Amino acid sequence: MDTASRSDFPQPFRPLGCRECRDSPALGFDFTMAFQLILDVQEQRPFAYEALVRGVDGESAQQVLGRVNDSNRYRFDQACRVKAIEQAASLGLLDIPDCLLSINFLPNAVYRAETCIRATLEAARRFAFPQERLMFEVTEGERIHDPEHLKQIFAEYGRQGFTTAIDDFGAGYSGLNLLATFQPHILKLDMALTRGIDQDDVRQAIVAGIVLVSQRLGIRIIAEGIESAGERDALLGLGIRYMQGFFFARPQVDRLCLP
Repeated sequence: MDTASRSDFPQPFRPLGCRECRDSPALGFDFTMAFQLILDVQEQRPFAYEALVRGVDGESAQQVLGRVNDSNRYRFDQACRVKAIEQAASLGLLDIPDCLLSINFLPNAVYRAETCIRATLEAARRFAFPQERLMFEVTEGERIHDPEHLKQIFAEYGRQGFTTAIDDFGAGYSGLNLLATFQPHILKLDMALTRGIDQDDVRQAIVAGIVLVSQRLGIRIIAEGIESAGERDALLGLGIRYMQGFFFARPQVDRLCLP
């Protein structure tokens, strides 16, 4: 998730119950999705595209997310999933072999994973989108009040065949403690660790340690925020092949940028 699309909502969060979700009012606003390339640098092919919230009249993600509150959080989370799948399918993502669609989700909007996932599964069926080509990211920057609840969500998503990811790893509230609680399929390194890494021995040492831990746990790494050839080359040298950032492509509303 780019820095402008993190879900920095007012605290405290509370997961909504099924009745509250059903009876909550409509969103009252519209939005669209921009898609940013996540590149397999080693193979020079798309690994995934991340769906990022944008306003229909060019509003930023922060402006859209600023309209989300306790009463519409569930509906917004559900609408994001459906809209991302629908728009990615219409833009031809499924024509790119093995390419994933990455969707950010709000764990505090999920009451029970097995029931709150129904709209996602229905959208996947409607647009003939294979479940195994969906990736769900939770940002480490969002305060997790109940790690066990998030662990249960990830377990159910894994059972459904989804790929799971921790976004902004290394910049949020929990760090390695969060990773010790549950292990996703993917860690996305925050740009605070990757920016200028080619000229920073300390960052190189920290990322090398994360790479080692991830290898031991069977977790893949995506490096975020790449803006230079030097950063790309340094990360490749550390064994990271999946990258995302303006150096490769900016988010686009109406098309999928190719390498």
